[in-house]
Amino acid sequence: MLVYFIRRLVNVVAMLLVVAAVTFGIFFMVPKLTGTDPALYYVGKIADKVAVEGVRHKMGLDKPIIEQFYLFLKGLFVGRDYSTGVDITHCNAPCFGYSFKTERAVWPLLLDRLGVTASLAAGASVIWLVFGTATGVVSALKRRTLLDRVTMITALAGVSLPIYFTGMLASAIFVYQLGWFPHDYVELGTDPVAWFQNLLLPWITLAFLYAATYARLTRATLLDVLGEDYIRTARAKGLSERTVIGKHAMRSTLTPILTVFGMDLGGLIGGAVLTESTFNLQGLGREAVASIASSDLPVIMGVTLFAGFFIILANLLVDVMYAVVDPRVRLT
Repeated sequence: MLVYFIRRLVNVVAMLLVVAAVTFGIFFMVPKLTGTDPALYYVGKIADKVAVEGVRHKMGLDKPIIEQFYLFLKGLFVGRDYSTGVDITHCNAPCFGYSFKTERAVWPLLLDRLGVTASLAAGASVIWLVFGTATGVVSALKRRTLLDRVTMITALAGVSLPIYFTGMLASAIFVYQLGWFPHDYVELGTDPVAWFQNLLLPWITLAFLYAATYARLTRATLLDVLGEDYIRTARAKGLSERTVIGKHAMRSTLTPILTVFGMDLGGLIGGAVLTESTFNLQGLGREAVASIASSDLPVIMGVTLFAGFFIILANLLVDVMYAVVDPRVRLT
């Protein structure tokens, strides 16, 4: 198990370096190829050449591209100094640079937004995993009944309806018309009850979209597993149906569910863009949209690396869970 984990950890480090290289290329090399100078974003388009050159020197944009990438990686791990020759600005690790618009360090900005996004992703993932999987199991066991057809039609509606439609409809009815939920986000440490009440509707709305996928996936996978020989053997031995389903069938069904869950959760930590925009939650996704609209490249780059890190980390956790659920995976 330890060798398996170390091998996967090495792959994660290599993948993180690839993501960092690709991100650096997109945000620093591509603009130069298209004739765009990133230094202009700091000083404005009407600044004189002296100011532009000063910013270019301070940010290290006048150095060879290989040295720029080295300084970029160094900033992520040990921090980085930005010097004009007169004053020195130190950016603590992990350093993603400074915002073009606010001149604020990107990393503290991302940390401020992370709490909202993590709260949204954690709560919604619990709801969709529990209810989606349970619905799929019930639907598979009640195959071709009225209950099966109703749940699958509901799941199809959940997959088809966009989040901005269900979110706006839910807000209009339950927040503004009925007044059941507040609409101002409160930090968990400030008021846990208000935090829960404010996020409950976004959780349910977001979970409805994902739970539909999990219900359909669970149903299809479980139906395939129930037709396997070892399931018939377990039933022939006289095991109870609960034991056959819970101990034998679900063990094989968990593998594809873990795969999808890890990718979905990792992607959501990078920012649930539509949900945060619909419910006016100031998370990473909302910050990414605002940064794209204002061409704030350091913040966009920070969110991109942040999201990539969590997706790769989610893949590592999924690989480890594979080894726990199915010991045969450790041999691959």
